[in-house]
Amino acid sequence: MDLELLRERLASRGEPGFRARQVWEWAARGAAGYESMTNLPRELREALAREVPFSSLALRREVRARDGTVKALFATADGRPLEAVLMRYRNPPGGGDPPGGGSARRSICVSSQSGCPLTCTFCATGQMRFARNLTASEILEQALHFRRIEGEPPRDIPSRDAKASGALRAPISHCVFMGMGEPLLNLDAVLAACERLPDLGIAHRRTAISTVGWIPGIERLAECELPLRLALSLHAADEALRSELMPVNERYPLRDVLEACRAFYARKRRRIFVEYVMLAGVNDRYEQAVALAELLAPARHVSTPTRNGGARAGGAAGAREPRMFKVNLIPYNPTDSVYAGSGREAIAAFRAALEQRGVEATVRLTRGRDIDAACGQLAASAA
Repeated sequence: MDLELLRERLASRGEPGFRARQVWEWAARGAAGYESMTNLPRELREALAREVPFSSLALRREVRARDGTVKALFATADGRPLEAVLMRYRNPPGGGDPPGGGSARRSICVSSQSGCPLTCTFCATGQMRFARNLTASEILEQALHFRRIEGEPPRDIPSRDAKASGALRAPISHCVFMGMGEPLLNLDAVLAACERLPDLGIAHRRTAISTVGWIPGIERLAECELPLRLALSLHAADEALRSELMPVNERYPLRDVLEACRAFYARKRRRIFVEYVMLAGVNDRYEQAVALAELLAPARHVSTPTRNGGARAGGAAGAREPRMFKVNLIPYNPTDSVYAGSGREAIAAFRAALEQRGVEATVRLTRGRDIDAACGQLAASAA
């Protein structure tokens, strides 16, 4: 709901300050409306139902994929479209979807803008008309919607029986800002939403913010006290090719972006995910993998102090620099662009070339492709 409007209405009625917290706690636990908030007076519940819409978004359509993924199309109060996705993992994915993998995991992919102004050529959202930034409440409502439909695991059923009956449901544990829009262009609202995600059971360390390389936002995020994860949408190690795929590279060149990422790591000591969509014949060749490895690979050894205060290069006993980047190779999901996805063999060879050069790499487990809910496919097409 619109939390600012909620506080305003409660204050105008002379309600004590803790009332807003009570309402939010109910919402965060998955309440479907004010009527279930039994520790609020009935008169207040009825007044809130009239004066403060329970949701800041209207659900227009919800579709489910064969793999259990759910995509929701919403509209804001002023009619702006956006989409969000719930991904269900029943088995260890092994592909390393950031920010982690595992069985019985529920991850949500949320949007920070309606549309996107940055026009990456391989992304369906980038081909939409940009509408506006979303408010913190509109971002949170995407998470609350899936919190309501997913619910908590049953506490009164033994796990073996629940699994057998299909009743076992996992709470949402991960959130990625990889939906529609560039999160760092709307960072105030994104951070305000992130501050409340732990109330839904989503820890800050399990929340990842993806950027195309918006340097001012990366710098601000580095100063933020919340231990959020950073993901960089990179897609090419060559400046010219990256500019062709992602026009933002003309404003913030890759070398400068990586410098900002290294400064982020130096301050936060949190590894950065590098997203790399695999486009057949465009960015998937062996020499391009080598170039990417050279761009990201850590130094083999770092200098160590000598007894007289100088420094010497580390040999076999030298300290190894931590791996700052982890590459996530993303099979291309079809959109209306001119690109085709790389084949499995090409992706495997690209990954091997990276790992042989000391760069850890995984392959994204694609979810929801059959309902246009996979990476790069969100376009609010039913709006």
